[in-house]
Formats: sequence, C-alpha cells, structure tokens
Amino acid sequence: MNPKLTNYLNGVFTPYDGVKSVTELKADLHSDLQERYRELKAEGKNDETAFNMTIESIGDIEQTILEVANLSRSLERQVVTNFSASNLAMSDFAGVTAHKGQFNASALRGADFAGADLTGSSFKSSDLREANFDGANLTDCSLSTLDLSNASFNKSLLVRTNFSVSGLDGAKFTGIKLTDVTLTKIDLRKTIFEGCIFDGVDFKYSDLSGLRLDGQTFIGVKFDKSALNEVSFRGATLKNVSFQAFFSLTNKYYRGIKTICFDGAVMDKLTYASLKGMGADLSKVTVR
Repeated sequence: MNPKLTNYLNGVFTPYDGVKSVTELKADLHSDLQERYRELKAEGKNDETAFNMTIESIGDIEQTILEVANLSRSLERQVVTNFSASNLAMSDFAGVTAHKGQFNASALRGADFAGADLTGSSFKSSDLREANFDGANLTDCSLSTLDLSNASFNKSLLVRTNFSVSGLDGAKFTGIKLTDVTLTKIDLRKTIFEGCIFDGVDFKYSDLSGLRLDGQTFIGVKFDKSALNEVSFRGATLKNVSFQAFFSLTNKYYRGIKTICFDGAVMDKLTYASLKGMGADLSKVTVR
C-alpha cells in the first residue's frame, strides 16, 4: 500500500468528512488507486511516475466529490423534514427552512414556527394549539383536520394555503394578505381577523356567523355556501365578491344575508347588485 496515495486522498476528501456517501466513495477509490499503482509498478514504472500516472487516471476527482456531497446533503435535508407522528410540543422551529416538510399526526402544541419557510409543507391531523406562525411562509401548505386553537398568524405569508376541517377558535390572523387561500368547512365564529386583505380567498362551506371583518379588504372573494348570520363588514371594501346560497327548500340563507352589517362599506356595482338582489341592507353603502 502506497502511503503517499493515502495522504493524497485524505487531503482531497477532508472538506467532506462525515458525508456518508462521500466516505464510501473514498474507500472505493482508495482501493482502486492502490491497485492501479501496483499495476504500473509491475510494468516497470518508478515510484514517482507510477504515482503521477495513478493520480492522472482519476481525472477531476474534486468535482465528482462535490457533486456526490451536494446530492447526499440534499437527500439528508429531505429526510430531516419528515416530523410525522412525533411528540414535538413546544419545539423551536423558528427561522428554519423546511420545504415540503411533513408534520402529520404530531403533537405540536405551542411549537414556534416564527419566521420559518414552510413552503409546500403538510400539516394533517395534528395538535397545533397555541402554535406560533408569526412571519412564517406558508405558501402552498396544506393544513387539514387540525386543532389550531389560539394559534398566531401575525404577518404570515399565506399564498394558496389550504385550511380545511380544522379548529381555529381564538386563532389570530393580523396584518396579512391572504392570496388564493381556501378555508373549507371551517368554523370561524371565534377566529380573529385584523388588518387583513383577502384576495381570491374561498370560504366554501365555512361558518362565519357573528364574525367582525370591519375595515378589511375583499377582492375576488367567494362566500359561497357559507353561514354569514350577523357578520359585520362595517367600513370594509368589497370588490367582485361572490355570495352564493346553499340549495335549500327554505329561505334561511337569504334571511342570513339580511342580518349582515354593511354600514360604511365600499363596493363595486356587481357586488352591490348581487347583494341587493338577495335583500341585503345596503342603505349605508358607497358604490364605486
């Protein structure tokens, strides 16, 4: 065995110590190079010539090592983002990057996700009571069948985020622009929205009864088949907003529309005409 070859490989591989796939590559390469060196010596080459020819035979090994290391680390990161079926109550995930993370069927009560990038992550059937999502990026995330009671979403990034069949009692959404977000079959009666812009949001089959949405902005929002009794849009802005009733043999949905407060609201002509046709009280609305 040539110690000079061993020292050469140790120097090349040192920056990647601990990366499993690179360690395996080093072991295989070490064996191959030693064999190649012995063959050259058997052909009558002197030590220096045999060593140089052996090294030249492997080409740009550093580039190969770098590619292997990057792939290995990428796969390791993917493994690390699977936290399903785990007890992670009060865990600190603040500021982490966990794209397409899996947080399913886990105990996450009080977990801190403040400022985390959770793009494309899945949260299903987990306990997320009192979780902190302040400033978190929840783009393309799926949040289904969760308990999100008293969770905080202050200035979170919500784009194409899907909330469905989850508990949001006491959850607080403040200073957020919700873009193409869906809230399906959600009881929102005790949810808090403050200083929000709703752009392309769909509240399908959700219960908003008694919710105060005063002074907030609604653009291209759908309240189709939602319960809206006693909702307050006082001073709100509504543009291209859709209200579509349940199929019902009674006038329950239309009676609910008549209980909504639109005092001081500003809306476009189409939204105004739709609500007027349903019998809403628009006597204190400004049409623009």
